[in-house]
Amino acid sequence: MTSKASIIFLHGASSSGKSTLAREIQAKIEKPFWHISIDHLRDSGVLPLARVKAGDFKWRDMRAPFFAGYHASLAAYAEAGNNLIIEHILDTPGWQLELAELFAPFDVLFVALHCEIEELRRREYARGDRPVGSAEQDALTIHEGRRYDLELETADGVDTNAARVMTAWREPRAQSRFFEVTEGR
Repeated sequence: MTSKASIIFLHGASSSGKSTLAREIQAKIEKPFWHISIDHLRDSGVLPLARVKAGDFKWRDMRAPFFAGYHASLAAYAEAGNNLIIEHILDTPGWQLELAELFAPFDVLFVALHCEIEELRRREYARGDRPVGSAEQDALTIHEGRRYDLELETADGVDTNAARVMTAWREPRAQSRFFEVTEGR
């Protein structure tokens, strides 16, 4: 393994601005960071989504092994010495615990990105590629019981939020709150 990798973990509802924030951080931060999300895999054609839509495969049967592989791949990238900006929605019990175990050797900055419900609805509608109501459901549930190293509001703007993330990343942390996982989280 090379030097200890850094992970900036952006956690927020669908349509909250995680991708925009990740791109802004990546463009300005002084070290090379990979920007990784489920959307990148989906959009690249990795998943047989046309076959899922056609009914040949069921997403519910593919979901658990997909995410287990995705999570393991993130740890493998970091283990190889790559810094990561990960955008994710921890919407399934046990995922944070699984990732905390995988990310134990790395420097993690756990960032919450909050967005007003009305703005989430507007963005979700404009995107047109998400189930209606999923962003609101995320916003109402995914932050519950979690503690973060940094909490941001989308309304503060991407430049301000990227600067806040980079400042927090540069500050030493004894241990990220990402590792303060309660059972089932």
